[in-house]
Amino acid sequence: MTLLRDRDLAHAFDHASRTYDRLTGLNPGYRADLLRSARRLRLPGDGAGLHLLDLGCGTGVSTRALLRAAPRARITAVDASAGMLSRALDKPWPESVRFLHLSAEELSTAGEGPTLSAEGLDAAGEGPFDAVFAAYLFRNVSDPDAVLATVRTLLRPGGRLAVHEYSLGGSPAHRALWTAVCQGVIIPAGTLTGDRALYRHLWHSVLDFDTAAAFTGRLTRAGFTGARALPLAGWQTGITHTFVATAGEAAR
Repeated sequence: MTLLRDRDLAHAFDHASRTYDRLTGLNPGYRADLLRSARRLRLPGDGAGLHLLDLGCGTGVSTRALLRAAPRARITAVDASAGMLSRALDKPWPESVRFLHLSAEELSTAGEGPTLSAEGLDAAGEGPFDAVFAAYLFRNVSDPDAVLATVRTLLRPGGRLAVHEYSLGGSPAHRALWTAVCQGVIIPAGTLTGDRALYRHLWHSVLDFDTAAAFTGRLTRAGFTGARALPLAGWQTGITHTFVATAGEAAR
């Protein structure tokens, strides 16, 4: 199967945004696991005085988790899908949370203006950041290494990164369980909402993506220090991980 990428994927998320929260709500532990990953950033003082980036915020569920983990922080949340952002904006937010229509790929593309590049975010007062949270993002970008390099430049030296991602543990049992869940639950549910292509993409994107060990190595090669993969509980053990790492002193 050819995976959806860039604009095609953003359009698929636009369409799926109508039912996305309802479907993810059927996943036991979905929101609790996002909160657990956000808390693994270990931000001090409830985030007081910190500026955080939620990269690939979707309908704002990950943003809500980040806000709960750091209620006193300022948060900038970005996503490539206008439909998903619209759903996020329909929810109540404090003034400390701001949303931007921006893709991860655009962050790593040089350009002018506040929504075209990492440099633009800095110029607009949206960076650098004390921490970055990225949930269910890196499987879906065309060049994860380029995005990681940009994230590293957006972080202050010593800034923290937490990646919440479907990244299999490497066991054949993990691959078999993921396929069974997709074929038995996720794809049929997505088919009913008219989003079969997106959820087939989800199935294959996880199978094709880095194992947990491989993504940890990718973080290290990108210049992050202390990279490690932390498991999540329940049926997603060995399927979903939190990856935590720190931007080195030479990041910027």
